Amino acid sequence: MTIIRRLDHVALVVSDTREALEYFSGNLGLRVAHEEELQSPRVRLTYLDVGNAFIQLVEPLDADSDIAQTLRTGGEGVHHLCFGVRSVSDAIKALSDPMSTPPPLGQGRGRVSGFVADGAPYGIRVECTEFSFAKDVQQLAGWLPDSGPSQQGDPE
Repeated sequence: MTIIRRLDHVALVVSDTREALEYFSGNLGLRVAHEEELQSPRVRLTYLDVGNAFIQLVEPLDADSDIAQTLRTGGEGVHHLCFGVRSVSDAIKALSDPMSTPPPLGQGRGRVSGFVADGAPYGIRVECTEFSFAKDVQQLAGWLPDSGPSQQGDPE
């Protein structure tokens, strides 16, 4: 059975969301799909629509948090990959190192999510979030509309 249903988002840790949006929305033209602040961990999450997945900007709001430490030591950049799965708890159990204890489940965009406890193989953390066929497939266009002249094969 396939555990992963789709790529949900690529998370980037940033020091200032508003400044990052100048590039991602201003230069790249990506639309903000959702914004929220979490209390635990204390972060600002901003989801940018890239057609068939999201870029998630993660700004730490607590200078003592693990994410703030990651930002201080590694700078801005990729923090984790998040995959949509049928069952977050089952996926985390299947994907985690059996000798490790996964961190508690959290949320983002109103969905249960959690990180795989595996030591970040290949230098990347992996998160799993709830997959919804209706929201993740049927309600997403799967591409971004072109603001210029129509390309051959693109919907008008």
